[in-house]
Amino acid sequence: MTTMSPRIFKSRACACVAAALAAFVIGAMPALAAGPIFPTASRVGLVPPAGMTLSPIFQGFMDPNDKATILLTTFPDNAYAALDKSLVPEALEKQGIDKREPFQAEAGKGFLLTGKRKAGEVTFREWMLIAAAEHVTALVTVRAPDQDSKYTDAAVRAALATVTVRASIPDAERMSLVPFAIGNLGGFQIEDVLPGRALMLVHLAAGQQQQQSDKAAAQQQAGKAAANDSKDIEGRPIDARFLIAALPGGPSQAKDDDDFARTTFNQIGGIRDVHVQDAEPLRINGQSGYQTLAKAKDANGETDLMVVQWLRFGTGGYMQMIGTARADAWNDVFMRMRTVRDSIESK
Repeated sequence: MTTMSPRIFKSRACACVAAALAAFVIGAMPALAAGPIFPTASRVGLVPPAGMTLSPIFQGFMDPNDKATILLTTFPDNAYAALDKSLVPEALEKQGIDKREPFQAEAGKGFLLTGKRKAGEVTFREWMLIAAAEHVTALVTVRAPDQDSKYTDAAVRAALATVTVRASIPDAERMSLVPFAIGNLGGFQIEDVLPGRALMLVHLAAGQQQQQSDKAAAQQQAGKAAANDSKDIEGRPIDARFLIAALPGGPSQAKDDDDFARTTFNQIGGIRDVHVQDAEPLRINGQSGYQTLAKAKDANGETDLMVVQWLRFGTGGYMQMIGTARADAWNDVFMRMRTVRDSIESK
């Protein structure tokens, strides 16, 4: 079965590595806690040194008083090999990294980069752990003022040794990152989240739903969290994808709705040979909206698709919902998309 390319949503690149290497918001660290702590919607967690608290600004921990931070980042599992080859002291000399050594964390094998960097008048010590875990590559960056005696090399290494990766992120935790709530997922599963803005849902092809349920039940019986994150979805046959995004702006007057809907629909990526079948205003949850329905092909021109865009207009912004599905599964998934659409409420 052919799967559809999710061009609309994903844009992660090794720029994140550059961001981790560059200067970032400063915070601090504590004496080791009882168990690993996971920032909201992060697969990576650790036991921070005493005094370090979860950051409200980035995924990680901070101690504002001592200006020390721990930043957590994840990449696909196959990124480890590339980072292993590229992140060497010689290549990072200008970044202040001068040493590399093997390092074993709870998450798996990895390597540790250490060095110093000057930011303004302050010199910081930095530790960067890259670890290969199941289905993910973890990047953990620690930064503390050079003169600080609280976050010693031994204290940081002890914290890094506790770095672990959880099997999945609870749906409620992921949903907490977007400015809307969904009352009924209609059989869809969360594939990815863009914090503060959007959510991508997927619907597994016939036969995959039961396999997913059986796997979740087995994991729960074994005392593990149900694996419902993207690592259990990628590579499996997918019938449909459904993007839900809360966006600023929108048409200033009702008479502009048609042009606005046409413009946004034409910006949908990953489809070709589009033939619009229906384009009309409609009410969605008591608010003015617009529906555009079309036939199309996937980006390779191999699979027949159906595409729907719903716009729901509000004050100061609008909600865009884009559903793309295999034509042979459309009747079922379209009804499911409508169920999801009609259960969405702004927070």
